[in-house]
Amino acid sequence: MGDPLTFSKFDFSIAEFEKLPVNSSKEVVFAGRSNSGKSSVINAITGQKRLARSSKTPGRTQLINFYSVRPGCFLVDLPGYGYARAPKTVKQNWQNLLASYLQRRMQICGLVLIMDIRHPLEKLDIMLLDIFVPAGKPILFLLNKADKLSKQQALEQERLVSSRLELITVECYLEVFSATQAMGTTSVRKIINNWIS
Repeated sequence: MGDPLTFSKFDFSIAEFEKLPVNSSKEVVFAGRSNSGKSSVINAITGQKRLARSSKTPGRTQLINFYSVRPGCFLVDLPGYGYARAPKTVKQNWQNLLASYLQRRMQICGLVLIMDIRHPLEKLDIMLLDIFVPAGKPILFLLNKADKLSKQQALEQERLVSSRLELITVECYLEVFSATQAMGTTSVRKIINNWIS
C-alpha cells in the first residue's frame, strides 16, 4: 500500500453550500491567495502533475473542488482569493459560500493555509483565519515558494511567522515548502494523513 494521498482523484465541484456531499466524513481544506501556488502544492503532495489545474487568470475559479482520497474522504480546494475580477454580487455570494463552509462544515478535519513565503499572513489570510479559527480545527501554515529565497532568508521568514502563530488558539503546524523542489512534501503528507486516518 502506498501513501493514500497519491490515490487522490478529482471528483466534483460545487458552487452552493446546499450542494456539499452528504456522504463525506473527513475533509482537508486547502486555501490561499490566487498567487500562492495552491494548485502546485496539491499536485506535489499527491505526487500528480495535473490533479489540480491552475487557471491562467488568477482568481477566476469560483468553485470549491473536491478530490477524493478514498470513499468519504476528500481534499477540498477552495477558490484562490485576492485577485478575482468579478461583479460585486458574484463576489459577495462567493465570500458567503466560503464563510459558510469554513464555519459550519463539521467534516473539516484541518486547514492547509498556503502562503508565498515572501508575503506571509497578509490581510486576506488574517480575514480567513478570523473566520476559521473559532471552529477549533488544526491549521497547517505552509510557506510555499521557498526556492525563491536563500536558506537564511527562508529561516528568517519561518521565525517571523512562528512568533505570530503563538497568538493563535488552535493547534498549529508550520512548514517551509517548495512545490518545484519537493521541499517539505514528506512532512506535509504526514500531517494530512494523521488528520484523515
